[in-house]
Amino acid sequence: MTAQLPQQFASSNLPTEVSICEVCARDGLQSQARTLPVSTRLELIRRLSGAGLKTIEAGSFVSPRAVPQMADTRSVLAGLDLDSEFAFPVLVPNQRGLDDAVAAGTKDASVFISVTESFAQANLGGSLQHTTDRSLEVARAATAAGLRVRGYLSMVFGDPWEGAVDPDRVATAASRLVDAGCVTISLGDTIGTATPGHVTAVLDSLVGAGIPIDRIALHTHNTYGQALANVYSALQAGVSQFDASAGGIGGCPFARTASGNLATEDLLWMLQGLGISTDVDIEAVASISQWLGEQLDIPLPSATSSAILGR
Repeated sequence: MTAQLPQQFASSNLPTEVSICEVCARDGLQSQARTLPVSTRLELIRRLSGAGLKTIEAGSFVSPRAVPQMADTRSVLAGLDLDSEFAFPVLVPNQRGLDDAVAAGTKDASVFISVTESFAQANLGGSLQHTTDRSLEVARAATAAGLRVRGYLSMVFGDPWEGAVDPDRVATAASRLVDAGCVTISLGDTIGTATPGHVTAVLDSLVGAGIPIDRIALHTHNTYGQALANVYSALQAGVSQFDASAGGIGGCPFARTASGNLATEDLLWMLQGLGISTDVDIEAVASISQWLGEQLDIPLPSATSSAILGR
């Protein structure tokens, strides 16, 4: 039986093309109980690139004691063609991580800051000011070294300890990342509490602060089933960059209320139905998700892969 694919109904008020940052090989794997060997992580990245995904998180240069799932990221990079058309960003939490990443040949780095004090203390091991200053310094150094730098903002839409987050605080943090050289700002709905109107309000604040909409990406979690609705709201505002994770795996090991990421195949299904081009093969991603679930021995949060493959 031929796989069912969505009918297309294009809308004139939405972007015609969207780029996807595939995060399952870093953000997705870092919260899993099973640690995959380098060979399997490389096979995952190769399959994802073969499906047409051009930006794929390859790992992070963090202490293996803190995140053992990301150990040996240097070996992962050594197995990739870093001079290809693909981008393989790695997370660098501090100067030592940046030095290690540069020595490994990376061309793309990501830095991470929190919008809230509580999450900075819980996740980054220091005050909001200290951890933010540290990441901004790393971003400036990475930019000076000629790397493309992506800035992640966490707890953009809500914090499990502090509750609601003022959109103006998000705009201020995003502006500091831009000033430090970040070419893209990814807005993280870390615990999945955002709703479409909330997404619009935050985007309005960033644009009002002078951040171009084409520099903004959205990173959604599906805790309350709002991930795709939030993507649609962002599309209406002109956002054309989104983070997603094959199979919907992921979450945050430091925020226990954070459930899985938006599944790449779920995102692709909606985008294809809207007539928005991604150049990504949804059937290939569905197959990769099923394979990945087998490697991790977990059920997948996404329904789309099973529906497409008839499983």
